[in-house]
Amino acid sequence: MSGAMREPLDLADPALRRRAVAAARGDAPFDLLIAGGTVFHGATAEFLPADIGLVGPLIASLHAPGARSDAAETIDASGAFVAPGLIDTHMHVESSMVTPAHYARAVLPRGVTTTIWDPHEFGNVAGVAGVRWSVEAVRGLPLRIVPLAPSCVPSAPGLELAGADFGPETIAELLSWPEIGGLAEMMAMREVISGDPRMGAIVEAALASGKLVCGHARSLAGAELQAFMAAGISSDHELVSGDDLLAKLRAGIAIELRGSHDHLLPDFVAALDRLGHLPQSVTLCTDDVFPDDLASAGGLDDVVRRLVRYGMKPEWALQAASLNGARRLGRPDLGLVAAGCRADLVLFEDLSGFAAREVIVGGRHAASKGRLLLDIAETDPAPLLGTMKLGALEPDDFRVAATGNRARVALIDQPRFTRWSEAEAEVRGGFVVPPEGTTLIAVAHRHGRADSAPRVGFLHGWGEWRGAFATTVSHDSHNLTVFGGNEADMAAAANAVIAAGGGMAVASGGEVRALLPLPIAGLVSAEGIAEVGAAFAALRAEMDRIAPWRPPYLVFKACFGATLACNAGPHQTDRGIADGATGRLLASPVLETLP
Repeated sequence: MSGAMREPLDLADPALRRRAVAAARGDAPFDLLIAGGTVFHGATAEFLPADIGLVGPLIASLHAPGARSDAAETIDASGAFVAPGLIDTHMHVESSMVTPAHYARAVLPRGVTTTIWDPHEFGNVAGVAGVRWSVEAVRGLPLRIVPLAPSCVPSAPGLELAGADFGPETIAELLSWPEIGGLAEMMAMREVISGDPRMGAIVEAALASGKLVCGHARSLAGAELQAFMAAGISSDHELVSGDDLLAKLRAGIAIELRGSHDHLLPDFVAALDRLGHLPQSVTLCTDDVFPDDLASAGGLDDVVRRLVRYGMKPEWALQAASLNGARRLGRPDLGLVAAGCRADLVLFEDLSGFAAREVIVGGRHAASKGRLLLDIAETDPAPLLGTMKLGALEPDDFRVAATGNRARVALIDQPRFTRWSEAEAEVRGGFVVPPEGTTLIAVAHRHGRADSAPRVGFLHGWGEWRGAFATTVSHDSHNLTVFGGNEADMAAAANAVIAAGGGMAVASGGEVRALLPLPIAGLVSAEGIAEVGAAFAALRAEMDRIAPWRPPYLVFKACFGATLACNAGPHQTDRGIADGATGRLLASPVLETLP
């Protein structure tokens, strides 16, 4: 935040404006002059030579190269392209497994100056206290992080138990906080469309606040999409194809084109190319970035880079990542290199690699050649510690009890776009022998609001696992989730995570092969992005040894969405096998015992 008043009101300071006007006329010097660069004019999508004069946090003047030299400080932008700071319109800090302060250290030197954060994960684990901590953790950061009010805590009421339950009154309270920028992605699509009173009241509270109402409209089309939008929801990032993108654009919903599904980006670029122009409603977002990817490739800058690599015009990518994002947020002070706008600027070396040479935030020189120039303070994580409220588990906890000699069991078929299936299985010693070709999945409630006995299911289409993986990063309720090919390794991985206070572990041969402790809400580490990224990369390498990945759907990331009960099809939760489309819930996968 710049100045004593909250953004964007700080730019209304009369003294600041008078100084800027005088400097623009030439009657006073600039505080900072950026000279010799090529400016990206977002309103016209042109690249033209110009110098830029700043006064405090304000852009005072764009003028001919070399026309002015009167400034307290000058930055040489020769050979660089000057663009507005990048705006990430939808993301989850928690997915990077670092604190907001460490996230800022990672992305600000790369040219990302604004992010819209859904602290959904912290809300699901720690409730209102988790959202309050999120607000405190971004206060005073040089990276502008705007927290939203998590809309779906839990994401599928009745089908899972999170650490909290946000009803309409809680949402209204969160939206009353001045730091909260709106309602985060509404994932309960079916409930909104069907007129569910709870979800309807949550959306109504957001509309009454006058703030953003964000969406999650995966695979919605026709009357369903129209109903979702008619409820007041105005954005979507869950695109599944280029045709889906065009249909959503024609419907008029704001697009948050996300980089976390790289295999879809070429189709999106091709669809926009066929359209022949970039609609103003197309913005860019990261959604989820794992720590090793963030450390090596970056955040929204990486999305811009990849879109251009796949054939998008650089000017379109920059427009989507700046001006369009600012318009979506209702922030006319952002998104343009123009007199009267906020001085959030990035000097990119070129229009392919988009390496940030210099970053200016609110008129302050914030980063140079990848090095942060400003101090960033951490927020005490104490309110989010101690969230693993369950004891050690035994191998038998990962078995499915049954009577008789055989059983007919439900299967969760295929890693993505799951569907129901069935199989017959042998029952031996009072437990179901996992059907051939299946992988075990178990979810144990960890928030202390119900029993913590794991609910066990059978995955089909996940290949033959040679070990186990346990994680408390498990969308959206973030209970302890364990995958594996045998019960002993599952118990070993689960107990390592429990002892660490949350996190991830890989086990094989009865031994823990990799462990990433995430003691802050079971989601985040206090370590920096380099340390967490290296530990996560080592864990991912161990996962490659035990799981037979088959991209693009059977990938490591699939492990974190296997419990996403708000989506259609069967998903394992701490209450059983749940289907977000039908409301079906099976406490046990055993459908019938056979003689």
